Amino acid sequence: MSDTVVDESARAETDILRVSNLEKRFGGIVAVDGASFGIERGSLTGLIGPNGAGKSTTFNLITGVHRADAGRVIFQGEDVTGLGPQQLVGRGLVRTFQISRELSGMTVLENMLLAFQGQLGESLWRTVTPGVRGSLVEQERELLDRVWETLELFEIDHLAHEDAANLSGGQRKLLELSRALLTDPDMLLLDEPMAGVNPTLEKKLLDRIHELRSQGYTFLLVEHDMDVIMNNCETVIVMHQGQVLSQGTPEEIQGDERVIEAYLGGEV
Repeated sequence: MSDTVVDESARAETDILRVSNLEKRFGGIVAVDGASFGIERGSLTGLIGPNGAGKSTTFNLITGVHRADAGRVIFQGEDVTGLGPQQLVGRGLVRTFQISRELSGMTVLENMLLAFQGQLGESLWRTVTPGVRGSLVEQERELLDRVWETLELFEIDHLAHEDAANLSGGQRKLLELSRALLTDPDMLLLDEPMAGVNPTLEKKLLDRIHELRSQGYTFLLVEHDMDVIMNNCETVIVMHQGQVLSQGTPEEIQGDERVIEAYLGGEV
């Protein structure tokens, strides 16, 4: 058996996510063209490339926003190709968006409470049936406790009763990540998490990501800020024209002539 086969077999056991030969076309445009890569469990991985490289479409294929024309997505050993976003959230695969999608007409606290799935209060009969409402109230207390703990972790508990519409761009990113955490994910895919975030909140957001990673969470980041990627990620995946051009450590990527020529136009 070759070393390559051994390496691939070993990676298959340690990878939480594996993408194999993903393809997506929009009319005559090939957005993703046979992309394949693996994400190691508990890692912080960056996905880079210029506009049009296929990064966001790949994210959308992995998370069920778009359906792939070909290829497979394997998450925690299970083929999840073609499953919708809600089904994937239930399996522990959660994403955020480049433009935060909070409900601006609700408070931060109310936005957070919406993250929980299968709440007893969602059933009308449980809210009015004698002997059942007690369990509903108990669950609401437990959920509120979790919300406050998470708000404190992200240091936005002071904004709990603020309308989400009044938050800054960075505060909205913190809200979105904290809300995603309440879905009990195993892996989070973050689309441009630092876009529109000032340096102070960027540091706070990165601190939270590293803290969560140390607890066993896995992260895949699409990010245009090369300093964020190179200074924080253990592994970097580079896409070019819908394909994976290179994958390695930040040092390896910075020394890859193909990457320098295709994307960076010189020194990283």
